[in-house]
Amino acid sequence: MDVEIRNKPAFANIYVKLAPGDRIVAEADAMASMSSSVEMQTKWSGGMLRGILKRLFGGESMFVNVFSTPSGGELVLTQPFPGDIECIELKGNTLYLQPGAFIACEPGVKLGLGWAGIRMLVAREGLFRLKVSGNGRVWFGAYGGIFQRDIQDEYVVDSGHLIAYEPSIQVRIGMAGGLFTSFFSGEGLVTRLKGPGRIYMQSRSFGGLAAWTNAHLW
Repeated sequence: MDVEIRNKPAFANIYVKLAPGDRIVAEADAMASMSSSVEMQTKWSGGMLRGILKRLFGGESMFVNVFSTPSGGELVLTQPFPGDIECIELKGNTLYLQPGAFIACEPGVKLGLGWAGIRMLVAREGLFRLKVSGNGRVWFGAYGGIFQRDIQDEYVVDSGHLIAYEPSIQVRIGMAGGLFTSFFSGEGLVTRLKGPGRIYMQSRSFGGLAAWTNAHLW
């Protein structure tokens, strides 16, 4: 299976060339186009219970689509917002994805749920995070550009900009500074991370877009 991320970084999409017998798993509604020879089968995302929990508490779809073909074909996958797409290959390791980041994966990757905590819900990040593990490639997207950082000690990320991180990363939510600074700096709550491990961030946030839009409605 040949996969190419095209039109980076602002309007990235995933071009998949499927050979007979190849399969790829994608988030519901990620398909933009496909050959007539490509077949699509809809399944629960990680099972019925996990699928329902992902929908209720994680902001994810309850279902995933599995694409395959008996004779070969092409498939284009995308995300609902403008931004970049990143591919990582899991080799028995695990990665946590924030709600809405997952796009697709190879069949050897397992989709599960990880508890994020009440504080993450307060920060509008969701009670659960998507846990991807196993072996194979995973594609995830972001609103804006994607950049990564390896951290050792504490590192601060504005809420809404963290999209993926390794399980060795400790995550907690706190104020940006003192009470006055947190409320009047425009930062409010931030995500405090502690390594060692790698994190992935997006250069834009939906919260920032909503705030900017609301400020220009009147």
